[in-house]
Amino acid sequence: MGLWNQSSVAEFILLGLAEGMLAETALFFLFLATYLITLVGNCMMVMLIGAEHRLHTPMYFFLLHLSLLDLCYSSVTIPQMLVHLLSRRKAITFARCAFQMYIFLVFGMAECVLLGIMAYDRYVAICHPLHYTTIMSWRFCSWTAGAAWVSGFLNSFIVIIFALRLPYHGQNRINQFFCEVPAVIKLASADHTEAEIVVFVFGSLLLLLPFVLIAASYARIGLAILRIRSAEGRRRAASTCASHLLVVSLFYGSALFAYMRPSSVSSATGQDKAVSVFYTVVTPMMNPLIYSLRNKEVKGALNKLLSRKIFSPAT
Repeated sequence: MGLWNQSSVAEFILLGLAEGMLAETALFFLFLATYLITLVGNCMMVMLIGAEHRLHTPMYFFLLHLSLLDLCYSSVTIPQMLVHLLSRRKAITFARCAFQMYIFLVFGMAECVLLGIMAYDRYVAICHPLHYTTIMSWRFCSWTAGAAWVSGFLNSFIVIIFALRLPYHGQNRINQFFCEVPAVIKLASADHTEAEIVVFVFGSLLLLLPFVLIAASYARIGLAILRIRSAEGRRRAASTCASHLLVVSLFYGSALFAYMRPSSVSSATGQDKAVSVFYTVVTPMMNPLIYSLRNKEVKGALNKLLSRKIFSPAT
C-alpha cells in the first residue's frame, strides 16, 4: 500500500477495443460466447481427468493444471472487459488495476513454465519409455507443477513491485482493454526505463527458458521419431506431441510478440490489441478444444461420461 501512495492517479480509463455502441455490442456477444466456451471446455477437462481413472497419468495431470490456469487466466480479464463493453465509462481503480496486473502475470508466467514441463514429459515418454514411470513419478510431477505456480507468484511479484514504484500523475488513459504492465508503465510521470528492463528480463526468463526446454525436448523427440522404422510407429509417436505443439505455438507466438519486443517498437496499436486478444481470450478457449478433438483417450472418457449420465436414470 505504501507503494501506491506515490501515485496521485485514483483510477485509470481503459480505452478498450472499439468505439461506438454497435461495435461494442457485437464484441460483447462475441467475447461472451468465447468466454462461455472457455469455461465449459476447461471445466470439462478438469472433471474428465479427475473422474476417469485411465487419465490419471502425468500427461493428463499436467493438462489438468493447464486447464485450471486457463480458467483463472481468462477470468482475470474477460469479465471486466464484458462489463466495460456495455458501459459508457470504462474506469478501473488504481488498486484493482494493480491487482489485475499481478494476477494476470501470475497465471501467464505459470503457464509458460508448465508448457515447458509438459514438453519434458513428452520427451521422457518417447525417448525413455522404459524409465517413464520412474522419472515421471507422482512426487516429481507434483513438485514440478507446484514449481510452475510458485514461479508465477514470485516472479510476478518482483515485476509488479518495479511497476508500482513509479509515480503516476496526470495521464490515466490506458490504450488497452485490461491493465497490462507494459501499457501501464508507459503512463508513469518519471523515467520508466528501469521498470521496462525488469519486465523485459523477467519476460525473457519466463518465456525463453521454458521455450529452450521445449525446443530441446522436441529436437530429441524428432530424432527419436526418425529412428522408428515403421510408419505407424512414427505416426503414433508424433500424434502424442501434436496437441502440445499446437498449444505451444498459439501461446508462445502471441506472448513473444507482446513481451519480447523493444519498447521503442511497441505502441499499443490495433495490432498489439489484436495480439492481446489472442493470448488472453482465444488461446484459453482453444486449448481444451485442441486436446479433446485430437485425443482419443479424452474423447473416449467424454463418451463414457456422457453415456453414464444418459443411461444411469434408467438403470
